[in-house]
Amino acid sequence: MEMKKLPVGIESFEKIRRENFYYIDKTGLIKELLWNWSEVTLITRPRRFGKSLNMNMLKCFFEPGSDKGCFEGLAIRQEKELCEKYMGKFPVISVSLKGANGEDYETACRMLSEEIKREAGRFQFLQESERLTLHDKERYQELLKQENCAGEVPEILLMNSLQILSGLLYKHFEQKVIVLIDEYDVPLAKAFARGYYDRMVLLLRNMFEQVLKSNESLYFAVLSGCLRIAKESIFTGLNNLSVLTIADVEFDEYFGFKDKEVTELLGYYGLSAHYDILKEWYDGYHFGNVDVYCPWDVVCHCNKLRADETAAPGNYWSNTSSNDAVRRFIEEADNGTTKREIENLIAGESIEKEIHFDLTYPEMYKTIDHIWSLLFTTGYLTQRGKPKGDVFDLVIPNREIRKIFTRQIMELFRENVKKDGETLNRFCDCLQNGEAENVEKYLEAYLKKTISIRDTFVKKQLKENFYHGILIGLLGVKDSWGVASNKETGEGYSDILVEAGDGETGIVLEIKYADDGNLETACKQALHQIEKKNYEEKLREDGIETVLKYGVAFYKKRCKAMLAQ
Repeated sequence: MEMKKLPVGIESFEKIRRENFYYIDKTGLIKELLWNWSEVTLITRPRRFGKSLNMNMLKCFFEPGSDKGCFEGLAIRQEKELCEKYMGKFPVISVSLKGANGEDYETACRMLSEEIKREAGRFQFLQESERLTLHDKERYQELLKQENCAGEVPEILLMNSLQILSGLLYKHFEQKVIVLIDEYDVPLAKAFARGYYDRMVLLLRNMFEQVLKSNESLYFAVLSGCLRIAKESIFTGLNNLSVLTIADVEFDEYFGFKDKEVTELLGYYGLSAHYDILKEWYDGYHFGNVDVYCPWDVVCHCNKLRADETAAPGNYWSNTSSNDAVRRFIEEADNGTTKREIENLIAGESIEKEIHFDLTYPEMYKTIDHIWSLLFTTGYLTQRGKPKGDVFDLVIPNREIRKIFTRQIMELFRENVKKDGETLNRFCDCLQNGEAENVEKYLEAYLKKTISIRDTFVKKQLKENFYHGILIGLLGVKDSWGVASNKETGEGYSDILVEAGDGETGIVLEIKYADDGNLETACKQALHQIEKKNYEEKLREDGIETVLKYGVAFYKKRCKAMLAQ
């Protein structure tokens, strides 16, 4: 029997089911939606957690003419009465707003217009409908064109477009319409970043109000996105709106993969030996009452493993975004309390914070408290245990996300130290002159300024890598120095080899993390390793006569530098 393919990046439910892709059954969402439905439901989840695929699944289920064979063998087919009543019985308008990312307002409007024209174009039969008047068909033609004589997109038409289309479909089918709006908040995020936020808010507010409020053609609507935008921003007066965030129990198991589902997937592909790695890197999210993995990560890594079982886990989720929220968070951490809280998070501990779900984009970065909420709702933090009202115990979910934090910390550290060139040059001079005590003094001063990795969560090697990165960042100020990291030399790989700009002095730096806090012993171990493995050999081969050998030990924000005699 042919092995199923993994659906990397595929958001079409019908394609996955028709073309023999592996599918984890989330059709129970349909039953829950119908049993607990509101006229308008907004579901928020972080990116890459299956929102678009689920929205496409809803379209396939409700829309007349779609391939209902796609649901054979899935959980929803066991609900015979429900399928008889609802499957294929409702016209569906399905639009995704994720493409509306124009550099300016006019371009964004055109992108929105193109999406709605594309959707309207699926219903060409309306031009021949006996139930529509000539005026109705003219309105349909306006939706297909959406341009005035100057080639511009009329805002009024754009604001009313979904309401007009729903009315036309209602008249033709004599059945109320289901409206699906995926990634509803993307235009707002782009507009805020590019300076036309207020105009986009007004446009979307009017568009949503027309189609979702007091629309006689509407049966129900589902919207999805990453963030719950404040009701006062774009959902003004929408009293029929039900918002389901990552903290709510409703639909909690339908976005993300449960542990049992991941275990079965790994077993199917003969990859069960990789379970522990996947769990460490991609599990850890908690939505409502359910613990879930990031599905994008799981599918991408399993796909890699099928080609190469030795493939190391990658940062698949983090690579789909700029991770600006984490960077802004670390930039704003300008007081000792917040720095300690970040260190505690990286150490695997929880931080208790009040979460605000209904922020607007201009509010998100105004205070550090708002950024905590942003990190939680976008998946960089998750909850542990039950919240106490609006107060949540927040943690970093897994190793992939912790890596995002540590990478951003290091990038900002390198950027900031370059601004202090005078002190950096003094540090490098001390290093070149063999002044171990002053090297130690400058290093400790820099450690106190940055966010460090504590010793309760990560392996010793990873902690040493962090301090290794700090030293590389400091040495980067010397353009004339040759700095090599993890270079093969002698009988192994030295941490850092330096050829000073004078061409006569070389420096070997071996880094140790003192788990027990005994910095002196760790320094001696580092120096012993330098001698035993002859790390200076490469420098000698390059004609360097004076070689300084340092053992450098770290423990939290303390350090010690010891020079070989």
